[in-house]
Amino acid sequence: MAKIIYTLTDEAPLLATYSFLPIIEAFARTAGVEVETRDISLAGRIIAQFPERLSAEQHLDDALAELGELATTPEANIIKLPNISASIPQLKAAIKELQTQGYDLPDYPDEPADDAERDIRERYDRVKGSAVNPVLREGNSDRRAPLSVKNYARKHPHRMGAWSSDSKTNVVTMGVDDFRSNEKSVVMQHADSLTIEFVPDDGEPQILRADLPVLEGEVIDATVLRVAPLREFLAVQLQRAKDEGILFSVHLKATMMKVSDPIIFGQVIRVFFRDVFEQYGADLAAAGLTPNDGLGSILAGLDALPNGAAIKSAIDQAIADGPELAMVDSDRGITNLHVPSDVIVDASMPAMIRTSGHMWGPDGAEHDTLAVIPDSSYAGIYQAVIDDCRANGAFDPATMGSVPNVGLMAQKAEEYGSHDKTFQIPATGRVRVVNGAGETVLEHAVSAGDIWRACQTKDVAIRDWVKLAVTRARATGAPAVFWLDPTRSHDAALIDIVTDALAELDTDGLQIEILSPVEAMQFSLERIRRGEDTISVTGNVLRDYLTDLFPIMELGTSAKMLSVVPLLGGGGLFETGAGGSAPKHVQQLVQENYLRWDSLGEFLALAVSFEHLAAVTGNARAQVLADTLDRATGTFLDENKSPGRKLGTIDNRGSHFYLAKYWAHELATQQDDPELAAAFGAFAERLDENEETIVEQLLAVQGEPADIGGYYRPDETKTETVMRPSSALNEALATL
Repeated sequence: MAKIIYTLTDEAPLLATYSFLPIIEAFARTAGVEVETRDISLAGRIIAQFPERLSAEQHLDDALAELGELATTPEANIIKLPNISASIPQLKAAIKELQTQGYDLPDYPDEPADDAERDIRERYDRVKGSAVNPVLREGNSDRRAPLSVKNYARKHPHRMGAWSSDSKTNVVTMGVDDFRSNEKSVVMQHADSLTIEFVPDDGEPQILRADLPVLEGEVIDATVLRVAPLREFLAVQLQRAKDEGILFSVHLKATMMKVSDPIIFGQVIRVFFRDVFEQYGADLAAAGLTPNDGLGSILAGLDALPNGAAIKSAIDQAIADGPELAMVDSDRGITNLHVPSDVIVDASMPAMIRTSGHMWGPDGAEHDTLAVIPDSSYAGIYQAVIDDCRANGAFDPATMGSVPNVGLMAQKAEEYGSHDKTFQIPATGRVRVVNGAGETVLEHAVSAGDIWRACQTKDVAIRDWVKLAVTRARATGAPAVFWLDPTRSHDAALIDIVTDALAELDTDGLQIEILSPVEAMQFSLERIRRGEDTISVTGNVLRDYLTDLFPIMELGTSAKMLSVVPLLGGGGLFETGAGGSAPKHVQQLVQENYLRWDSLGEFLALAVSFEHLAAVTGNARAQVLADTLDRATGTFLDENKSPGRKLGTIDNRGSHFYLAKYWAHELATQQDDPELAAAFGAFAERLDENEETIVEQLLAVQGEPADIGGYYRPDETKTETVMRPSSALNEALATL
């Protein structure tokens, strides 16, 4: 039997799976398609790290490692829902919850004291940050808005905030002494094994990373962000925000960039609360309270300190004396600096641009904002959008063009594969990358506190990326623009490979451009204002940034994007959209039994998964499922059955019912497979007859608290009861 792997992940996507997966299984089974699940949730990954401490009933296999191996094979057909990209506070919270549920897990050791604690921390470090995506993404990314979704957005445009020509909102970035300016790159001439070592000015060399295998043609980058200039830069920006009377905000990626960005985030807090750390820094450090975990973590730990009240008073005074902070939740006093994972640049910057260039202030109102993005690698693209909106006003979703993306991400490409090669430097000296012959291939002078990192990008991944870009340009007729800057070391190396790869492909009649990121952004903005489409062909980080930015402007959300990863081994990975608002959805479900998560991304991914399966296995019924699901999704959008915005309207569970109803009707009326049509005819009729009852049962549970038994690892029985409250729908599905 043909097989699809459906992943169990975290937060709202996991809750939605409890409702939608039974529908998928029933429809697929009827067509001879098997659907299996694999638990790659944060909690599941934690549990899998400590099998020797758990009972047989608690034991979980390492599903992520299993899927990582599957992703390299032609048989792979994986539907990947959004995961938590765990920050340290989230990781610790998940551990604590699992401990209360009876799992004998050790605490996370911030400062390992011995080999046993170092082993514990190493295991936990395997699951923090975005541990899942680099393992599964054994291919490059094809992300776009399906035509049905784009047409719906044009017919029903979402609201965009008006822009003023005198808006004070701007992006500021270092430009010097940062990762972008200090980057050095080399293309390996042959396969080798590299060593990364730190040579202090007054000590023996220290091995930071040994036995780093590299392939012929692989691009190796190394760079450093210098902490002293970072602190000077931050101090200037704090004063600028205060002088201009605008909000101060910092935008990082402390989840995906799980080593470097929490350190940078911590430096923002250290500079903002400079007087606090000068007076009380030793006390905070002794208590294990680090600014890298955010202001909220420090505040939560003050009660245990004898001088906690005095520290709290000093923090309050610093907030009063400084510029007003952008807020995550002004009602609850949650600032931009409270939690590293609360303000993720690829989601927070588009939201600000969509809302007139504003963020929320402490007064609960919108204000112009100084957006601080310390590293200058990609900060300029957001300034280009802000400048365009200031000059031309907000974009119009009813008329604007689309910017699909072809992203270089295969085999841990570029910055997102740097975690195991990122280090905070302990003293003044040099960091060297040395080849197997003992020769230094890359080198940087460093000082105490600096953040040094190395990245890898394999030649096979780059050439596959170029081929995918040409394929999409041929299929759509749209220009394909490589966002590469010849003045940046890494990009210059890629331009040579891209130029060589393009020469080997048929590009006749296609418009292929290579522009710097800012130039590419300006080119794309001009075109989308004219209603024209432009394919962005980018590296891994820009893939993340643009596939939030443009969908949020075009569609109102990045969750409605189709995300296909043609795997290098011949299989397929089908991703279902972003999960940035998932925590708030879970909170609403627990408080009032209403889940606003939009599963459209799951519908889109499922359709192309069936289509891929049909092509690979020859299962004609899988293709029928794909075609009918695609048409049903169009009806779903036209009938506006996405979750409503308030109680009393259908939520995620109601959306799943209507998708099932429209899909059943499409299957019952299609003529490609009469036997399948007959099988779904009675089912479709039953859903029609019971529609009023089903909707009443789904609405009846709203308004009261819902008990799911846990945030990171919900109780299976409790969650199924909450997410499948319609007996009429459950009984109908059982008939299939």
